[in-house]
Amino acid sequence: MNGRTCWIGTDESGKGDYFGPLVIAGVSVNKNQINRLKELGVKDSKKLSDNKIKELSKIIKKEFINSLVTISPEKYNKLWGRMKNLNRILAWGHARVIENILQLTYCDRAISDKFGDEKFIERALMKKGKQIIIEQKEKAEEDLAVAAASILARAQFLNEMEKISSEIGVELKKGSSQEVKEIAKKLIEEKGTEVLDRIAKKHFRITKTLLLNEKNSY
Repeated sequence: MNGRTCWIGTDESGKGDYFGPLVIAGVSVNKNQINRLKELGVKDSKKLSDNKIKELSKIIKKEFINSLVTISPEKYNKLWGRMKNLNRILAWGHARVIENILQLTYCDRAISDKFGDEKFIERALMKKGKQIIIEQKEKAEEDLAVAAASILARAQFLNEMEKISSEIGVELKKGSSQEVKEIAKKLIEEKGTEVLDRIAKKHFRITKTLLLNEKNSY
């Protein structure tokens, strides 16, 4: 904890998933709350089952100051069109959750996993955010505030995936595997290429391959 009395952990989910949103979460933790996180068994969401993630997310939302920014595929594609850089989109999202939490409580630091130059986040912060120290480091999820944020982000991502799947009538899969590609291909055949705007992060290589195949099929 390095003497910190209150700090914000931030993390994201969905950046490696072709389908679904990009979700960034932040959780504020003070030194008196660390034992509660340990008691709950909070750890990096990659080490937890989907059911456990959803269960812990409900408790964290109730007991800890937090913020979630959900960037839908439509919004993500627009941001990509403007920024052309994933790290800049991530910085924008991390900055927003930090600012939102600072509206509710005072913290002097924010910690996240290292995904680019710290200046990306610093430039995206507004007045309150510019007053805190930004720490980006490898394996940041070892910090329990970041681990809690990773759980909130993943739970929201899972919920949004279920919602989108229900809306289009097809169960979308996580990741960017061959199975994901086959699902996208089938959806394009049934609904047209426009369906990708609503369900996918279109800058992934999968899109280029599918659209090229679609063009060559005529």
